[in-house]
Parts: sequence; C-alpha cells; structure tokens
Amino acid sequence: MIVVTGGAGFIGSALVWKLNQLGRTDVLVVDELGCDEKWQNIAALRFADYLHKDDFLRLVAEDRWESPPEAIVHLGACSSTTERDTDFLMRNNYRYTRTLAEWCLARDVRFIYASSAATYGDGDRSYSDDDRETPTLLPLNKYGYSKQLFDLWALRTGAFEKIVGLKFFNVFGPNEYHKADMASVVFKAFHQIRAEGVVRLFKSERADYPDGGQQRDFIYVKSCVDAIAWLLDHREVGGLFNLGTGVARTWNDLVRAVFAAMDLPARIEYIDLPEALRGRYQYFTQAEMGKLRATGCPVNFPSLEDSVRDYVREHLQEPRPYLSALG
Repeated sequence: MIVVTGGAGFIGSALVWKLNQLGRTDVLVVDELGCDEKWQNIAALRFADYLHKDDFLRLVAEDRWESPPEAIVHLGACSSTTERDTDFLMRNNYRYTRTLAEWCLARDVRFIYASSAATYGDGDRSYSDDDRETPTLLPLNKYGYSKQLFDLWALRTGAFEKIVGLKFFNVFGPNEYHKADMASVVFKAFHQIRAEGVVRLFKSERADYPDGGQQRDFIYVKSCVDAIAWLLDHREVGGLFNLGTGVARTWNDLVRAVFAAMDLPARIEYIDLPEALRGRYQYFTQAEMGKLRATGCPVNFPSLEDSVRDYVREHLQEPRPYLSALG
C-alpha cells in the first residue's frame, strides 16, 4: 500500500490518478476535506481507503497497522504563502512531516515529501538545490520557513541518504480548482478569457523586465507526478531536489499559450502591482535541475505550450475537468 497525504489536494490527487494509470489502487488517501469542493478531486479516482489527517497521525503514533505501507508520499501541508499563524505552520508543516519521516526511517519505509521553492526567498542566492546552499537560504514568509526548517533537520540528521524532498516550482494543472486565490494563472486566465476576452497581468517596476516579462519556472502537474512515480520505484535515490522544468518563461508566454489553446487571439492588459507586493515581487525563478537529472530521473518535460494545451483542451474545456481513473 502507498499512503498519499494531501491525497485529495492538487498534487496529491494527481498522484493518485498517476498511480491508477499504473494499475495501483492500493492507496490510502489522507487529507482534511472540510467544507469546500476538494472532495471532487478524488470522486473519479480509485483508492483503498480514506483517513482524516489527525486520525492518520494517531495511527502512526500508535503503530497499529494491519499491514504497514511500502511508502508514504507526504504532500499534505498548509500551502498558503500568506498564512499568518506561525504555530499552526510549525505543527502542520514541520512537526507533522518530522513525525512521519522518523517513523519511516525507523522501519525502512520509502518517504517522499513536499518541500517548496518558497525556501529560496527572493532568489538572490540562486535556485541551487546543492546541499551546501540549503543552510544559507532565507525564506521571505512563514510558510517558506516552515518548509525550510524540516529541510534543515533532514540535512543535519543525514535523513536525505534515504528520504526525498521535492522543491516544487510553479505548478499548474487539473484538480487545482479548489485553491481559489492560490490557483494558477493558467486557471485564472482561462476563466478571465471566457468572461471578458482579456487577461490582466501586473506591470513591471523594473527597467530590465517589460510588462508581463517577469519570469517563472512553470511545471505541469502531470510532469510532477511522473517524477514522483519514478522516485517511488527507485528507492536507492535520496536527497533534496528541485522539481521544475529548468526553463524560465514569461507571464506573457503563459497567457498567450492559454489564448492559443482556446484558438483565440491574445489580448493582454497590464495593471499596477498592488501596494502589498511592491518591493516583494519575484521577477525570476528557474529550477536548477542537474541534481535530479543526475539520478537518472527522466526530467525532459513537455513544453509550456504543449502542457497548457493539454490542460485547457483535455480538462478546463470539458464538462467535468477532474482527473479520472477512467481516462
């Protein structure tokens, strides 16, 4: 059995879908469904059981498994970069992750967890996942710090000899529909185009970047779960790795790809940065992918245009856009 925490969330449900594609249904989904529409992410997937995240933590603490899992993929965390409750982030993102990691390490259970590119802060210290760089990073927010704290624990204790951490860059794709303001620009642009025929992007405040020319490393969620599935099969690989495409593209590129996927001419307007973002806005992110590539992991992902086209035509334009075990 494979445990996927956050299994009803964006990347987690995509991983359950990927496992279904590989013929695996012996999956325990761990999450907290609450009152939103996240349950729809797993409605068309196949898995053995579901547990609330608190019940799962008790199960681990009491060690009362009928049959212990072969792997835990820990994608469940507070992913809001604007969360203000630091104690909540420490319990949910740091302590919960450490408890699962320690349990897995003691029992030789494969453990893969989600770190974050937010640990890089403003990127002035580069986007290198070299272990020598990790202690020097300075996250800009509490969320990034809660992720960085566990990365440092794993590095300090030598846990990365056996476990895997993944620093996700700008992920987009199906099953992100419940994320509201945290949803990708692809998702938001698609609906803006349908409603108004135009997409609004932030103006640049720097002379070296044109409006809409700010750059990000955009990666399709299907590419992310391809990499995770490979890592599940290669237990010999351990370490902290970036997970992006290794190619930075502009917001203009991204939005034009959405228009093209919808067979429409691009219409982009530029608006001022909100006051809260001035002086804090990232102008460039790009994952250094050499470390993961050196493990043999296939990281030659599709182009941005191909990924956006798949998302728009195979999901967003469909009556039911969710990933399904049936197709």
